[in-house]
Amino acid sequence: MTTHPSLDLMEFIETQILPRYADFDTAHGLLHVQRVIGRSLKLARQTGADLNMAYTVAAYHDLGLSGPRAIHHITSGKILINDARLKRWFSPDQMRVMREAVEDHRASASRAPRSIYGKIVAEADRDLEPDMVIRRTIEFGRTQHPEYTKEQHWERFMEHMNNKYSSHGYIRLWIPGSQNERNLNVLRHLIDNPEEMRRHFDRLFESGTDRL
Repeated sequence: MTTHPSLDLMEFIETQILPRYADFDTAHGLLHVQRVIGRSLKLARQTGADLNMAYTVAAYHDLGLSGPRAIHHITSGKILINDARLKRWFSPDQMRVMREAVEDHRASASRAPRSIYGKIVAEADRDLEPDMVIRRTIEFGRTQHPEYTKEQHWERFMEHMNNKYSSHGYIRLWIPGSQNERNLNVLRHLIDNPEEMRRHFDRLFESGTDRL
């Protein structure tokens, strides 16, 4: 059984596609896409999915950030389907499935991805390690609202955590038994126990978020 994508496909993507991520913000830059690729390949091996397809979907999933962020998933899908160079490795049906997978990767999507490849990239695009989620949320609040007091940051923080990560939040995971599922359960425990969450918030708020 193949344990890695085609070497010539990897060479193409690493030289022609991944460098485009250098133009994006830190949270969506080269390190991010490399992590998404790594997690996608791990999930593809676990589920028996095609490694070349999972790898390519991950590599293209955020290219649409070159345009408006709100529709970047749609734009990314268009970039993939219109890249004639990929015809060297993939059939028209495979190209369509990969385009749909890229379109389906957003965290706020209310419906399940249309294929295993959409589920893989949607899962791989999330890093739900609890400290990382808490740090990211604090950093976003500080960037967007530098005038807030610490208590106002705490209120915004908990509102966001409830809206996105709680048992009634909008985030959806599509592959049972994943590390993301385990991490999400930890986050939900903290959300349900605000005093415990506050201790994590205070520790990370006071230590700063420069390690993100």
